[in-house]
Amino acid sequence: MRLIAPIAAALGLAVTATTLPLDPVHAADQTRHVAITQIVEHPALDAARQGIQDALSEDGWVVGDNLEWTYESAQGSVSTASQIAKKFVGLAPDVIVAIATPSAQTAAAVAGSIPVVFSAVTDPVGAKLVRSMEEPGGPITGTSDMLPLDRHLAMIRSIMPGAKRLGVMYNSGEANSVTLVARLKELAGAAGFTIVESTAPRSSDVLDAARFLVGKVDAIYVPTDNTVISSLEAVLKVGIDNKIPVFTGDTASVERGSVAAVGFDYHDLGLQTGHIVSRILAGTDPRTIPVETVQKNDLYINLGMAERMGLTLPEDMIKNAAVVIR
Repeated sequence: MRLIAPIAAALGLAVTATTLPLDPVHAADQTRHVAITQIVEHPALDAARQGIQDALSEDGWVVGDNLEWTYESAQGSVSTASQIAKKFVGLAPDVIVAIATPSAQTAAAVAGSIPVVFSAVTDPVGAKLVRSMEEPGGPITGTSDMLPLDRHLAMIRSIMPGAKRLGVMYNSGEANSVTLVARLKELAGAAGFTIVESTAPRSSDVLDAARFLVGKVDAIYVPTDNTVISSLEAVLKVGIDNKIPVFTGDTASVERGSVAAVGFDYHDLGLQTGHIVSRILAGTDPRTIPVETVQKNDLYINLGMAERMGLTLPEDMIKNAAVVIR
């Protein structure tokens, strides 16, 4: 039986968002239309989408009442994401919401004057979505899920003090993942790790990419890469079968079976995103809304999976975890 302990002290310090106070939102009599495009369905991105809808409801925009809600998933295909974006432009919604970098890039390319609000985009500047985090430059803004990578490496080091080689799995076609891996390489040396890359261009490649790391690494790390996360169970099976601990960048994956993550709840990220959408529906120009960053990071650990992958977690880490899955 899986138990989740009450929330205790968080491992990481809160990260202050660059944000403006929310304007009071009063739902208009006229129905507004929000169209949501999502690159792929997996628990983290699904939680972000639910958070967006929950925030809109909190702010008075209720689906079926004064809000029309259109949603489509690209099922991991960038070409499908492009088709969805073009379809949405034809629908002329009040706001297009794009979840994850590929969907945001395809939406921004065709949206024209239609406001675009993105969520779960790691590096909005690097992805060429905005001019800067403070001044987006166009009718586009949103929320970033940039990871606290230094804390992730410190977490793995505290659990595996003798580990030297860290396997990193990602899709080299995802701009957010390329940014994260480049940053990991910059930080790895100081943390005592050598990074071993293994790429998976498609979900069907994830199992082979995980098997490639067997015998080459002491642990596997999966950043918030949509391709790999969508097939995480394949990575976990390789980890269990070969006693290679699997760590992740998102906390939702700990509940699915990774050993640990320092991160945030994607539902909370969705709430931040949804409140931005509300402000735009109420008349705020998206050009004046800075991109927001995550406000809080917590430690999640999975004791049962740690044991199955040959690990015993430090007692002080267990005590300091926000969520413990047994």
